[in-house]
Amino acid sequence: MSYVSDLRLVLQGRDFRRLFGTRLVSQFSDGVFQFGVAGYAFFSPEQQTTAVQVATGLAVLLLPYSVLGPFAGVFIDRWSRRQILVIAPIIRCALLMVAALLVATGAPDGWFYAAALGVLGVNRFFLAALGASLPHVVPAERLMVANAVTPTSGTVITFVGVGAGYLLRLAFGAGHSGTALLLVTSGVVFGLSALIASTMARSLLGPAFDPDRPQAREAVRHVTRGLADGLRHILHHRRAAAALGAMSTHRFMYGMCTALLIMLYRYYFSHDPEEALAGVALVLGTSGVGYFAAALITPWATERFGISTWVPAMLASAGILSFALCVPFQEWGFPVAGFVLGITGQSVKICADTAVQRDIQDAYLGRVFSIYDMLFNGVYVLAAALAAMMLPHDGRSYAVLVIIGLGYLLGAAAYRVALPSRLPEPDGTTA
Repeated sequence: MSYVSDLRLVLQGRDFRRLFGTRLVSQFSDGVFQFGVAGYAFFSPEQQTTAVQVATGLAVLLLPYSVLGPFAGVFIDRWSRRQILVIAPIIRCALLMVAALLVATGAPDGWFYAAALGVLGVNRFFLAALGASLPHVVPAERLMVANAVTPTSGTVITFVGVGAGYLLRLAFGAGHSGTALLLVTSGVVFGLSALIASTMARSLLGPAFDPDRPQAREAVRHVTRGLADGLRHILHHRRAAAALGAMSTHRFMYGMCTALLIMLYRYYFSHDPEEALAGVALVLGTSGVGYFAAALITPWATERFGISTWVPAMLASAGILSFALCVPFQEWGFPVAGFVLGITGQSVKICADTAVQRDIQDAYLGRVFSIYDMLFNGVYVLAAALAAMMLPHDGRSYAVLVIIGLGYLLGAAAYRVALPSRLPEPDGTTA
């Protein structure tokens, strides 16, 4: 099926349309926010950027997802997920206004990053609730289609938001006042997602009632135990566990790519911060096109070949092509590599989302998606930190490219090894 026909199929459900709209509006706002913070942290004319600063900035922006992950799972398995989707955007909007004020008044960077941590902490609950809610608005047989068009569409609209942020930066200016206006814009747009979510019934999105589930206060005291329960549940579902491993492989290599890319464009391809930001925006744009392409081809490919064949094929292709395109260190190769990694990343994510939602019991979905997000962001930050220790000042490193290429290939092999032989696919085919 084509992307348009897939989208038309799942849009037949009224509640799906509302959840889908909530995702699109919120993730467009994410794109504007991420571009504003990246421009402020990495491409500000007022300061120099080092690989260590890149890794530190990525850690500040992403580690809340990992730190809050277990706690988010506890509450998402107990609170009305619809209420999370209504209240979280309002809180985030308020925090973004505070962050904008801090930037506009020239407050110390530490205060700004503290506000950004709050914004991303709230967003952690929001995104996990979105992921756990999807099975409640589409039938099980349409989950693959839904996972092809919803998170993918959300990611593509995030790239659109990045593009809008770039255009707004040109209009508002590259200084602190321009960044503040970007944050205000992001906050207002994100607040609109609460209006869409409020049109859904409070009990629609779960969680399912479980009389044996402990109260939230008790669960918070035993977060580690709950996280271990979720991990054991994953390990008893090898298809889901292998898919999470494949997703983690891509995110680790993508984290190294991000640090490499920022340093190359900042100091190797250009010495002007605005030119460097434009180059990085181009790579992100081609990566966004790759994400959209993944939505077109992944449902067809997994139906024909099966998830257990498509995932390692994507990882292996990414390893070979990214190395071949980037090793000359010519600027033209990086946008093309961005497109390749966009297809790979979103293809693997669609498969991982589907494996988790099909195989994991609803009572565990919140905790499992928390582990998912911990891996998604934690390995990305870890990879950026590793790259920071290896990258020279201008970012030109053959060793990092070799690690990225081999890492994808080893990840593809490990995925196949992790699956039991002749494992039935959900569509009836075998591995």
